[in-house]
Amino acid sequence: MKKATSMLAAEREQNKRERDDALNERVPPLKLSGLSAQELQELCKELHRKIDDVDEARYDLEIKVAKNEIEIQTLTQKIWDMKGSKQRTKLKRVKKSHDSMFGALTESKMSSKADFKANLKTVKKEEEKKEEVTDWRKNVEAMSGMEGRKKLFDAGQ
Repeated sequence: MKKATSMLAAEREQNKRERDDALNERVPPLKLSGLSAQELQELCKELHRKIDDVDEARYDLEIKVAKNEIEIQTLTQKIWDMKGSKQRTKLKRVKKSHDSMFGALTESKMSSKADFKANLKTVKKEEEKKEEVTDWRKNVEAMSGMEGRKKLFDAGQ
């Protein structure tokens, strides 16, 4: 606290010196000694003219500031109105399959769609050879005798 108060006092003294220096630069000290009454009256008239000019400039600036303050107030009111009208909607729970969620993630991050199933090898199922169903009587007649046994023996090898 002591340090802060000492710094504040030093800052005030510095501001006071800067203000005095600026006034000494802009307004030279008056030398009223040795001036006649008419010269004093002309000096007063000139000072009054300068004061009037400064007052007009100050009045113009005050009007501009008032207009800007009104504009700022209207714009802030519009901003608050816009914020109030756009309220966030409540999030809804959506049921999606894992594949569709993963697909949505990969589509948004990847420029080209990746087809993971395309890289898998395809396995062809071999169809089992089915014996033709024929009349059993013909089959029995063909297998009877020595020729039929020879056919069975050849088929087994």
